[in-house]
Amino acid sequence: MARKKKNVDMEPEVSAPIIIDEQNITETLTTNFMPYAMSIIVSRAIPEIDGFKPSHRKLLYTMHKMGLLNSNRTKSANVVGQTMRLNPHGDAAIYETLVRLTTGNEALNHPFIDSKGNFGKVYSRDMAYAASRYTEVKLDSICSEIFSDIDSDSVDFVPNYDNTMKEPTLLPTTFPNILVSSNQGIAAGMASYIASFNLAEVCETTIALIKNKNHDIHSTLPAPDFPTGGELIYNRSQMEAIYETGRGSFKLRAKWRCENNVIEIYEIPYTTSIEAILDKCTDLIKTGKAKEIADMRDETDLSGLKLAIDLKRGVDPEMLMQKLFRSTPLEDTVSCNFNILVGGAPMVLGIRDILDEWIAWRTECVRRRTYFELEKKRERLHLLEGLSKILLDIDKAIAIIRSTEEEREVIPNLMIGFGIDEIQAEYIAEIKLRNINKEYILKRLEELDELRKTIGRLEDILRSKAKLQNIIVTELTAVIKKYRKDRRTEIVHESEIPEFTEEDETPDYPATVFVTESGYFKKITPQSLRMSGEQKLKEGDRMVQVLEVTNRNEIVFITNLCNAYKAKVSDFEDSKASVLGDFLPAQLEMEDDEYPLFTFVPSYTTDSLIFCYENGKVTRVPVSSYETKSNRRKLTGACSDKSPLKGAFHIHDDIELALINSGGRMLLFNTASIAPKTTRSAQGVTVMTLKKGLVVESAATAEELSLKNPRRYRTKTLPAAGAILRPEDSGQMSIE
Repeated sequence: MARKKKNVDMEPEVSAPIIIDEQNITETLTTNFMPYAMSIIVSRAIPEIDGFKPSHRKLLYTMHKMGLLNSNRTKSANVVGQTMRLNPHGDAAIYETLVRLTTGNEALNHPFIDSKGNFGKVYSRDMAYAASRYTEVKLDSICSEIFSDIDSDSVDFVPNYDNTMKEPTLLPTTFPNILVSSNQGIAAGMASYIASFNLAEVCETTIALIKNKNHDIHSTLPAPDFPTGGELIYNRSQMEAIYETGRGSFKLRAKWRCENNVIEIYEIPYTTSIEAILDKCTDLIKTGKAKEIADMRDETDLSGLKLAIDLKRGVDPEMLMQKLFRSTPLEDTVSCNFNILVGGAPMVLGIRDILDEWIAWRTECVRRRTYFELEKKRERLHLLEGLSKILLDIDKAIAIIRSTEEEREVIPNLMIGFGIDEIQAEYIAEIKLRNINKEYILKRLEELDELRKTIGRLEDILRSKAKLQNIIVTELTAVIKKYRKDRRTEIVHESEIPEFTEEDETPDYPATVFVTESGYFKKITPQSLRMSGEQKLKEGDRMVQVLEVTNRNEIVFITNLCNAYKAKVSDFEDSKASVLGDFLPAQLEMEDDEYPLFTFVPSYTTDSLIFCYENGKVTRVPVSSYETKSNRRKLTGACSDKSPLKGAFHIHDDIELALINSGGRMLLFNTASIAPKTTRSAQGVTVMTLKKGLVVESAATAEELSLKNPRRYRTKTLPAAGAILRPEDSGQMSIE
């Protein structure tokens, strides 16, 4: 097959030009990002003065329209499907919203949805709720306080997203749900977290504020109240800041009891979960920071939440719980940010301001409801006034209707015949034939006096703000009487909380510690020491220090690299003579080729450390220079690095020390002659003069040496060369 000849005359393809539209970044943010951000703030994340986000409101209103307030439960899937007519964000998001509002989930003090089936628990992170096809729901009775005025023009209605039906912009709650139901949300550039309060306390506070604007809110609304209970650690100044500004934080802790050496935790902070607590406790057990715990498990069942902690023998449960409160979410911080939408604008308000806004909004709802009712009564009065005009001559009305040839002339003829308007004439014309009797008409006319009184009363209410607010007070009183619940969260004042330090929680008992030349460490209790035999050591190793301590003591290790490592004796497990012990370089995370030279138990008062160096110098350092305010584990520059260390001594009172050099000379001196240095790494003063090529080989206390004639090795002045060591005084020297 012949190849097709390329058309050389074909014009080259020209690509479309790239158009670069330069735009100022602030203009881009204003035109593109700001509408999106405001949509999230106003339409999704931040609750409004009725206490609901749009997703909550759409869901509850759908259930109300489905007649689920006074009927049997229906499958949750039915509710989710119907709600999509108002909330087109997907069935999963709608169902998650529904779950949180149910009695089964226990996320609210007063749930809005009466549920049947598994809806998970607010205090469990991993407990999954059942699918919507398995669970059943209906509106809880408290929703009658939300929808009682919904058909009385108390709130505005707007078209839904596809303009096929109307939905309310707010729900006319008869109580301040904004504070009763916990709510949180994250928008673009702002967030909201509103803690829940006890319904009865909120209503009583609102009533008190209506009656007295200067009412002390703390006297009737002491603190938040959460559905998961727990203990709120009350600090008056913290709570006042939250009430005043709408921002601040406070602490919640779990409730527990101890029986038969088992701690049972039955209420936890609202902001955490049982899984988060178990995970943190497990970490503490693995790292050896909760040695008092033998076992911990989740025993939550149908009867409610329960975490069980088995204790080891002799453990103080109070001290253990104080440690767990500090180290785990069993005590958690609740950060408040009372950010709500008022008139479509986000505002961070204090409690008083929120209640003032709610009172003003609810007053307007009652005013609109009253005006709606007034208009209905006026319409009814108008109709009955027309009816009263035919009372004396019903036959005339019948005759007018019968004598009228065309239907469209009936209404005009009635209007002319009785001097009534078109609306009244329509009402009269629509009366059934069976009702055209004096008895029926007289009964209708009996309503006239009552209607006039009702209209007068409603007009008086509309003219008086005080009367409008009295209605609110009456409704709040009824809500308290019907839905009051005792507080779940107990208030505990800070002064009532026992203070325990980490040292208090550490069991205190005597022990003996052994340190070997290779860096192995053992802590042995007196009982174990009495029953043990010979100390097990690594081949070629030897014991260099034995110290009597208590389990709460701090212990310091000075190394060949002039570092000091600080630890607690309690950090080490009780050991036995038959094991090698803990390897300190690994335990203390020392550097490569680093090992301990000297160990001491510090007393930060008058104690001193004496360091003797190979070059004949000696330095005295106060033990207080090793004290730190923080929990630092490693101190650099623990001693001088200018010459190798040949001896170190921890002294309470001045003692005599001996230096022996490589030339066979010994020098005895009293530590009182060594002035203390303010710096740990100071080189010290020359105590023993050395000829060229000689070094200090060892140092020891005079008491250890048992010298025959110690006066021979003493001198009146320092530095000195010392005296030749006699055979009867010679022996092996070691650093201790």
